[in-house]
Amino acid sequence: MSVLAGQAKPGAGEAKTIKRRTATLSIVSNTTLILLKLVAATVTGSVALLTEAVHSSVDLIASVVAYYSVRKAAEPADAGHRYGHDKVENLAAAIEAVLMLVGSVAIAIEAVRRLVHGGSTHTLGIGIAVITVSAFVNTVVSTVIGRGARSTNSPALEGDASHLRADALSSGVVMVALILVDITHTQWIDPVAALVVAAWILFAGIRVLTRAGQVLIDESLPSDENDRIGVVISGFGERGVIGFHELRTRRGGSQRYVDVHLQFVSGTSLEQAHWVAHDVKDAITDALGGADVLIHIEPEERVRAGQRLPTGG
Repeated sequence: MSVLAGQAKPGAGEAKTIKRRTATLSIVSNTTLILLKLVAATVTGSVALLTEAVHSSVDLIASVVAYYSVRKAAEPADAGHRYGHDKVENLAAAIEAVLMLVGSVAIAIEAVRRLVHGGSTHTLGIGIAVITVSAFVNTVVSTVIGRGARSTNSPALEGDASHLRADALSSGVVMVALILVDITHTQWIDPVAALVVAAWILFAGIRVLTRAGQVLIDESLPSDENDRIGVVISGFGERGVIGFHELRTRRGGSQRYVDVHLQFVSGTSLEQAHWVAHDVKDAITDALGGADVLIHIEPEERVRAGQRLPTGG
């Protein structure tokens, strides 16, 4: 049972399957929606619908990137990548975020052009029907992918789910805009709705890029997870662990990495310290719901003020 999530996490093989299935689902849904939106945008002449097609195109590229990144990240460590390929997922999330930013700029440019030069929309019933279907599909698919991202701790899938949530919300905005245009015959509502969509995509893209960047520069795990590691180590005071220091943590893809120096009470044999360190490693791994833990063993003489465990002598 994972302490981190409060529920059982899927095994490595199951996690790989979940990642591949959810990434494939995203590709299929985005491809279908792009075709529908392009047809609807052509028929209605709506710039908001055209921006939705552009948005879904960006989502499709992001889904393809996510699909290949989760496959690459699942590859075992090799001679050239001793820490594995987990960070490929974070790189993929960063690429997805950049695509979102580029897409938002393209949408904004087209919307401003329509506001300046004018334009008209027509046959809005088709557009409203297509965008309603799009909003529903993206809501369902983003929910499925979001669950997969949480269960596997996949940043690539998390980025993909963020894309689709933004798409679902923007579809809702466009749907309302098209209904208002149909009722009021006020054409400027269409490009203004496109600008609102562009702003939302920009915000979502910055958020995804920030999260990916934090991992790529080896930001430490959240403070609550670091505190949990300290609590776990403190529980081994009765088995000779008298202190610890040099605790370093980071993430790579869905994997957590922990390095720590353990100090043992004087008289502890190397063999005893070795087996206790293995138990500490297993306990930390369980507490974090999975982690790659590296422990360095040190004698009591290395314990300095402030490093001694409360349970130590």
